[in-house]
Amino acid sequence: MQFAKYISVVITSTIKFVGGPLSGAALGLYWLETAICTALGMMISVFVITYAGAALQALVHRFRPRPTKLFTKRTRMAVRIWHRFGLSGIAFLTPLILTPIGGTILAVSFGVHRGKILLYMLISAVLWAVVQTLALYQVPGLTGILGHFSK
Repeated sequence: MQFAKYISVVITSTIKFVGGPLSGAALGLYWLETAICTALGMMISVFVITYAGAALQALVHRFRPRPTKLFTKRTRMAVRIWHRFGLSGIAFLTPLILTPIGGTILAVSFGVHRGKILLYMLISAVLWAVVQTLALYQVPGLTGILGHFSK
């Protein structure tokens, strides 16, 4: 049964990082188990997007027509973050603002080396998994409330 709890935290954090600590708290896992599963979930997502990124990009370009506006508000923000902070800024913001999928797509689209993407995202995933999990587990009564909803 414990394995199913771990898998649900991993799957949740592959899509939305903060979902990992929330689901871990709701399922009654220890904070370290939750942090490890959350970081693992993000890294699964990063790994898949990093190594399948070129193929996915080619597939999207094949079936989606070229956009009429190349510079939208979103792309300008991404370029601004890239020019100002580089890969470390993208990796830092991925668990907070971007999703693991979105941050990795952004890094791949700027042509960063795969190994560098994996390293920076791993550091970010471990750091933010510990910080967010510990912060969430310190909120008094929250694990009891979340545990009530999981039953």
